[in-house]
Formats: sequence, C-alpha cells, structure tokens
Amino acid sequence: MSTLFTPNALNVLNRRYLTDGETPEELQQRIARGVARGEETDNAYESYAHRFLDELISPLVFLPNSPTIGNAGKKMAQLSACFVLPVEDNMTSIFDAVKNTARIHQSGGGTGFAFSRLRPTGMKVRTTNGVSSGPVSFMEVFDKATEVVKQGGTRRGANMGILSASHPDILQFIQCKSDMVSLQNFNISVAANDNFMESVIHDEDWSLTDPHTGEVTSTISAVEFFDSITDEAYRNGDPGLFFIDRANRDNPIPHLGSYEATNPCGEEPLLAYESCTLGSIDVSKFVSNGTIRWGDLSRVVLLSVRFLDNVVTVNRFPIEALAVMNRRTRKI
Repeated sequence: MSTLFTPNALNVLNRRYLTDGETPEELQQRIARGVARGEETDNAYESYAHRFLDELISPLVFLPNSPTIGNAGKKMAQLSACFVLPVEDNMTSIFDAVKNTARIHQSGGGTGFAFSRLRPTGMKVRTTNGVSSGPVSFMEVFDKATEVVKQGGTRRGANMGILSASHPDILQFIQCKSDMVSLQNFNISVAANDNFMESVIHDEDWSLTDPHTGEVTSTISAVEFFDSITDEAYRNGDPGLFFIDRANRDNPIPHLGSYEATNPCGEEPLLAYESCTLGSIDVSKFVSNGTIRWGDLSRVVLLSVRFLDNVVTVNRFPIEALAVMNRRTRKI
C-alpha cells in the first residue's frame, strides 16, 4: 500500500504520525480498527474495520484529520481537530479557558474563541477598583500558553480569535498582528454582522458599544473601518471576516446556542464546546475520462460519514464538557 505514498508523504508520515516502528500499512490498520470500535456489535466492528481500511484509507480516497491519523487506536485517543471554548468576562472563566486550551493543545487539537464579551480597555473593574486591560491583552496570555504546549508532541497549537465589529477595542484588535511578530499562534477575524456590512455599503457611521451596558462609546466611519480591515488583511493575512448573522441563519440547532466563533482555519462555525471532526475525500479519484462516477462517490461519502460519526463515539475528549456537547450534536 505504501507505494501510493509519494516520498514527501512518507517523510511527513515518519516525522509526524508513525510511532513505535509502525509502517504506513500498520498506521492505516490502526486508524481503521480504532475508529471501527464505535460500532455496537463485534460483527459490525469486524465488518467496518475492513471496509474503512479497504474502501477508504488504503486507497487514499478518504483521510481523516491529523489528530485521528495520529491518535486513533492509541491510549490518548483525542481525535478531533479543533474546539471552541467560551470566554466570559471574569478571571475565572478566562483562565479556565486558558487551562482548557492547554489540555486541548496537548492532546493534538486547536481552539477558537470569541472575546467579544470581555470589557474594553480602560473600563473600571469593580471587584478590584482597577481598570480592564482589554481583549487583546488576554489574547496574549492564550498565545503564550499555546507557545509552551506542543500539540500532541508533534505540532504547535493553533487558535482563532474573534471580536465583534462593534466592540470598542476593535481597531486595536485588527492591528494586533501588524508587527508580524505578535500573536503568531492566532488567526483573527472580525465578527461582521449584517448591520455592519449595510453600514459599509451605504457609507454610514458605525457605533462602537460597550458589551456590558450597550452604551455607544464612539462612532467611526464604517467605510474607513472596513478599509483598515482590508489593508491589514492584504499586508499580513489578518484579520478575516466572520459573517456571524449569516452563519447563525444556517445554525441547525439554535435552541442549543448561537455561533460566536469558528475553528482556527475558519471552515466551521461551532457552538461553545463543540469540535470539528474533519475528513477529506479525494474527488479526483472518482473521475474517469472526464466523467464523475457518482455511484462510487456516493458509496464513499456514506461510508465516510459513518467513519466520522464513529470518531465522535470513540473520541476521548480531554474535558467532560466537550464530551457532553459533541455527543449531543455529533457535528462532522
């Protein structure tokens, strides 16, 4: 089977995934059998272990995300790629999120956060009679924690930081990576709602509001603000835009919460404590003489969905809240 791997692919396998003298074939078997443990009966386990191996993984028509490749069938079987953790505006919540971030990164996952609830810079903190240092300063704490915890011993952690377009610290936020040095373990995105985009289209003023009181703290030009976002994105790739209202219109489970953040690369909006359990199908393998073999592709899609649903079942989540939420929503 290893003849299907290019020399570069074999190099990546050796550096990041093969352990204890594994061959590529043994790695494929470990993945298939580890994920098939999600089946309810022994007969189904044996059947799907063979099918996952022979129909998906060995021919390389489907591959799961990196944590599943690295951890399936092992004792530390954390198999999801990334998680969203809630961050409330108090020290307990903030540093619980930092602790949970470290545990997730240690197990091979990444994390996404919305910092929109955090009070803006300079706002008084009643419990200490001090003032808030703002969301960006706390992002630096998460960034430092990520820097010192290697993901699963094989790769650095990744984060997504999202801030509402109406947060008073949004201008500081969109420039927080301008020096090309700060917050290197973060991607950042502005949560742009429909009202903001309409304000840009119509060249209107845009109000920045205190997330606690709802009071307007300042007013800026929506167009100039949007230009600042695009200028920064052009220079260094950040920030992106998370169209938060549009995402929530397609939220299939609004009774369980609203989307505030995404995984680090932004493919998937997630509720608090949800994870992205990812897999990829190589559709080029289903093209013959310029025609897609729809029947074969359909079969692989169905089997891949079963594989990913099993990943949710067998996953050993590092935090109980993650296990509860992911087995409730089973998002893939």
